[in-house]
Amino acid sequence: MPDADKNAKQEAVIQLIVFRLGDEEYGIRIEQVKEVTITPEIARMPKTPSFVKGIANLRGDIITIIDLEERFQLRAATAEPAGITYTLAIEAKDYTIGIMVREVPQPLSIPVSIIEKAPEFIQDINIHDKYIEGIAKINGRIVVVLDMLKLLTPAEIMQLQPKAESSAAATRTKA
Repeated sequence: MPDADKNAKQEAVIQLIVFRLGDEEYGIRIEQVKEVTITPEIARMPKTPSFVKGIANLRGDIITIIDLEERFQLRAATAEPAGITYTLAIEAKDYTIGIMVREVPQPLSIPVSIIEKAPEFIQDINIHDKYIEGIAKINGRIVVVLDMLKLLTPAEIMQLQPKAESSAAATRTKA
């Protein structure tokens, strides 16, 4: 019987990186975060959505920096962040983006079982935005768990990719 007790206690746990957007806490699975750093100098880019702050050099890689508070409309687009911000580098299969946040992100371990599906009305409103993995309630806190790999639409991903890569791909397609 002791083995059964051990198995019961071996509940699946996930590691999140938790940060604030507006007044709410959001979390990303740690395996989706390549690194966390103080936001490097950002070069603005023309003709990009307002939530795209620009591009930055992160350890030799040029990545697009986006502001989730603006993306989720949790803050006025005209309000610029004051002071030091932090960037979470998110690495997907075809791109790496930087998510800008205003406070130092914190790690948090939680049991998978406490992540509840987002309420139906939120799922219906965000029918094309399946980036909300669920809601975790822990010690009086509510953490919205995001799937960062579903955050951007395919059209936005294409728009954010460096032009050199897309023109090279176009050349290969024509050949």
